[in-house]
Parts: sequence; structure tokens; C-alpha cells
Amino acid sequence: MTRHAAAPDLSELMPHSGRMRLLSHVVEHRAERTVCAVDVAQSDLFHDADGGVPAWVGLEYMAQCVAAHSGLVTRHRGGPPQRGLFLGTRSTEFFVDRFEPGQTLRVSSTHLRGEQTLVWFDCSIEDAKQGALLARGRLSVYAMRSQEAADGP
Repeated sequence: MTRHAAAPDLSELMPHSGRMRLLSHVVEHRAERTVCAVDVAQSDLFHDADGGVPAWVGLEYMAQCVAAHSGLVTRHRGGPPQRGLFLGTRSTEFFVDRFEPGQTLRVSSTHLRGEQTLVWFDCSIEDAKQGALLARGRLSVYAMRSQEAADGP
């Protein structure tokens, strides 16, 4: 999977760093949709004894793809990345128990509605080689305004 040439490094788009940045890179981006790659082998923080990653970690993959999308949209508007808070999910389905060692995933987030504070995204995870749908769900996110993010928790 090749990196999207126009996409900046994830460190410029989202607050996650070090081992907590689970995405590999942005694959593609449009105004309403962003697709990111995840190299399961690099998810060492959550892997099991065989190198696989439990499917529930896919919620964090989806949330980080939403963060990357937000960072790209905010950057396009000339602003700095904003913090957000994953509030919950609806209709989430996992079609596998875990992601396999060496597997590359395509994680997508599509903006549904909301602009200010409460925002909804349809998200999915697919196997990058086979195209098989591995998980999907609708995430709700609280987008912090600039002052809230500056004040901290």
C-alpha cells in the first residue's frame, strides 16, 4: 500500500504519538472521507502472543482515522489540529475475532453530520489485500473548540 503523496505526516494531524499512534499513514482523503492504513505488525502495544491484535482495537483504529480526517480538514481551513473525544459507537459489528500478524488494514471514516461539537462518522475496516470487510460502525465524537483544547482536562 502506498502512502498518499499529498498527505502530511500523521504527527501533524493528530495528537497521538509514540506507541499510541496506531495508524501507519493516510492512503487517501476527500472533503467527507479519509482512508488510513494500519500495519498490524506495528501494533505491538495491543498484540497477543502470536502477534495478532484483538478486533476490539479496531474501535481505536477507527477513532484515529476520524482524528486524521479532522486534522486534514482543519489544516485545509488553515487551522491547527483540534482535539476530540470518542464518545461512543452504534451498530458496530466485528466480522473477525482478531487482525492477523502481517495484515495491512484499510480504515475509513466518512463524515455523516455535525460540524461544531458533536460529529458522527461511518467507519469501516477492510483487509487491504483481499478487500474483505472486517469491521464497521458509526462513531460519535465530541470535537473540542480551540479554547477547550488549550485549557486541557
